[in-house]
Amino acid sequence: MTQKKTFTDYLRLWFKWVLDPLGRFFNRLGLTPNMMTMLGLIGNTVGAYFLAMGNMLVGGILVLVMTPIDALDGTMARLRGESSDFGAFVDSVSDRYAELIIYGGLLYYFLSIGEPLGGLLAFAAAAGSVLVSYVKARAETLGYEAKIGILTRAERYLVLAPSLVLNTWIPNLVYVGLAIIAIFANITAIQRIWHVRSQAHAKLKQ
Repeated sequence: MTQKKTFTDYLRLWFKWVLDPLGRFFNRLGLTPNMMTMLGLIGNTVGAYFLAMGNMLVGGILVLVMTPIDALDGTMARLRGESSDFGAFVDSVSDRYAELIIYGGLLYYFLSIGEPLGGLLAFAAAAGSVLVSYVKARAETLGYEAKIGILTRAERYLVLAPSLVLNTWIPNLVYVGLAIIAIFANITAIQRIWHVRSQAHAKLKQ
């Protein structure tokens, strides 16, 4: 079965002209793809700390800058001719950690200021984000494809990062960003479940 390209796949194609030169540059510096993966995770963790302290601007800028670094590890591995299943596995796991740490920082902040709505939105956004990835991973172990959906990781990043940065000038924008992710990430997980169900039914009819 030929898999349809996701929005993330298209982003990698559209920005290949930027990613490849940067990948070559970091390779020449002696950095490895795994180092870039860890750098992205550490940077997002620092960003989450600032979010937990209520500094949405600095935390948002760190999330905005560090998350795209995730795209460089795969590019660097490809340019080195070292792409591997284990490298992709580590990258995927670090992505989940980074997302959960960011939402954890927001959850801590909202609870510390006695704002249960924000905490609930952060939890719902985290749950939806994890379920999107889990459904895909579980489906693939059963031989099905589940890369569809309206809010994959790239789209979640494009919603969350600007809402954090601009929250300083547009009060409560972070609530809007989290609400969008909380709703549409969970819808995406349901879309993927339904997509797998359709494949399973089609397989039974063969």
